[in-house]
Amino acid sequence: MAKIAVMVGSVYGGAQYVAEEATSLLGTMGHQSRLFAEPKLDDVLSFNADIWLVISSTTGQGDIPDNLLPFYLDVQSRFPLLTGKHFAVIALGDSSYDTFCGAGEQLRALLLEIQGTELSPMLRIDAGETLEPETIALPWLKQQFSALS
Repeated sequence: MAKIAVMVGSVYGGAQYVAEEATSLLGTMGHQSRLFAEPKLDDVLSFNADIWLVISSTTGQGDIPDNLLPFYLDVQSRFPLLTGKHFAVIALGDSSYDTFCGAGEQLRALLLEIQGTELSPMLRIDAGETLEPETIALPWLKQQFSALS
């Protein structure tokens, strides 16, 4: 059983829905998970999770959504080391843009920089291929997190 902090960056609600479903799924798998829809670094750190799961859409020109950007900037400036902890990133985007999953790429790079260990390669979900990203994200989560149960 793992303790998982789920941070979400969403503009139109797609990533938010995936994060809500992911939190529920992880709970049914026996993990303790908490969703941070407007994540604050101090709140996430005080939860003391074993794993950080970041689920984010991409906006603009590869930008991080407004609700997740302050968290990203705070992590970037305060640099809390994730040594010995794991993370996973689910990135939602549209491959017709040059900045496909750009927010996820930035988040993944930052988590690696603060010495987190990637649980699995980042999952990229293309809006051009599916209108229901949870149909891809949930089986992936089940596969990645079942070994931790």
